[in-house]
Amino acid sequence: MQTILTSWFVQGMVKATTDMWLKGWDERNGGNVSLRLTPEDVAPYRADFALQPRTEKLSEPVPDLADTWFLVTGSGKFFRNVQLSPADNLALLRVNAAGDAYSIFWGLGAGGLPTSELATHFQSHAVRKQVTHGADRVIMHCHATNLIALSFVLDLDTDHFTRELWEGSTECLVVFPDGVGIIPWMVPGTDGIGNATSEKMHHHSLVLWPFHGIFASGPSLDDAFGLIDTAEKSAEIMVKVRSMGGKRQTISRDELIALGKRFGVKPLESALNVE
Repeated sequence: MQTILTSWFVQGMVKATTDMWLKGWDERNGGNVSLRLTPEDVAPYRADFALQPRTEKLSEPVPDLADTWFLVTGSGKFFRNVQLSPADNLALLRVNAAGDAYSIFWGLGAGGLPTSELATHFQSHAVRKQVTHGADRVIMHCHATNLIALSFVLDLDTDHFTRELWEGSTECLVVFPDGVGIIPWMVPGTDGIGNATSEKMHHHSLVLWPFHGIFASGPSLDDAFGLIDTAEKSAEIMVKVRSMGGKRQTISRDELIALGKRFGVKPLESALNVE
């Protein structure tokens, strides 16, 4: 018999959260992930739904996500435990028709709520759904060590930070030609940080929270994970370069332009022009 525990989306979330924990990006209850689903995705598993779904109000309405399904990680849940008990650490929920509340249809069996960053996830989902014409379905947040480390030593502006990562690993410009958006340090778990993040998501699939972590958007769990993994690998390289005394040579502007042409991507112009 087919059950929700064997669904592609629960199994995908188990793999993603386990991989993120093994990377060292999600200590304790750090990090959160949300996956936008279609009615067709969840329909085969209605037998597993709660008979009386619990409903919670949203702090900020999201009318653009009305009647939309999501699989999300739980607040206070450890990523290392998702693989052991998905039903206690994940939640399948649907935003109501007004976009001002959601109901939990499965998961969080031991109690609790969806991630405390749900407002940020929803606001970013609404933006990415619009700018990618529905292609992006995942928002992923983690505490990627080297990206956080670089936020202490690099200028906190999109152009300089992006250029540093592009130079740190050749594939970066190809993987995120739109660069890395950056917001000021803000208190997490608030509508304010959600609004600031979603505003950057209009132009960037990666958004850095200085001294805290990174947000990524992508069409799939693999895409969002790979986006963070690529940026974090470059950040690790640049941390090591600094420990060895800094760069003696690097990828030039002309070489970055040639790279973009070869792979058919349009690099962020302002980052190319950083001196």
